[in-house]
Amino acid sequence: MLDADTATRGLIFWYGTALADDSASQVLRERAARACLDAYDHELGLVPWGSAFGGPRLLARVDGVPGLVPLLATVDPCAARSLLRRHLELCLPAGGSGWCWRYEPRTGWTARRDPPPGWSRGRPWLLLALADAVRHLGPEGFRSVAAELLPPRGVPVADEGRPCGPLDTSAAAISALALLKLGHRDQAADLLSELVGGHLSQDGRLLDGCYDLGSGTAVRHELVWGSFFLACALAVFTGRIGAYSA
Repeated sequence: MLDADTATRGLIFWYGTALADDSASQVLRERAARACLDAYDHELGLVPWGSAFGGPRLLARVDGVPGLVPLLATVDPCAARSLLRRHLELCLPAGGSGWCWRYEPRTGWTARRDPPPGWSRGRPWLLLALADAVRHLGPEGFRSVAAELLPPRGVPVADEGRPCGPLDTSAAAISALALLKLGHRDQAADLLSELVGGHLSQDGRLLDGCYDLGSGTAVRHELVWGSFFLACALAVFTGRIGAYSA
């Protein structure tokens, strides 16, 4: 997995090791950071989405940013900063309001429609990356951008373009952790209360996550990142771990 050509190595090897306090996890994280840095494209200013999942390699997807920002920051803060800024330029409304962009040498960046503009996890992923950037790269510019991305109250629908469709609790769990990292404790508390009170099973699974509404895949399910980020946010909220332990 260390050598897999995918920007999601940031999610896997940052959040998957940050809570472990042992030398083996530290070595694994350092190796992953170097591998991701080797994949950094200086011309594009980011680590491309990659070919591991099939399809075009030269994509910039918002879900390739969280985890990768703090992971890269451990070996090359300039690359981490460039990665985040490139995604902000592309993904924020001023850059075209798209969560996935394809690069072609002759035409440059072109927005793709999958995931759609109203995708529930677009802003939460970017908010989490910004929250980590404030800690690992310094607050200059990033905190003010994060303030513009704070989520509305409540658990979001999976696609704003389909307001009567299913919810996505995994997006809310990501937002809750990002809010805690940014110091918005009251808003995070409301979100956590709604998740635990209305969507948590008796055996601790976060239900009602929506993986891919467009294809109808796992639209009302437990999603592994949803349960993980909820557990992490609850641990931060209750003081079990520090906000930036993960």
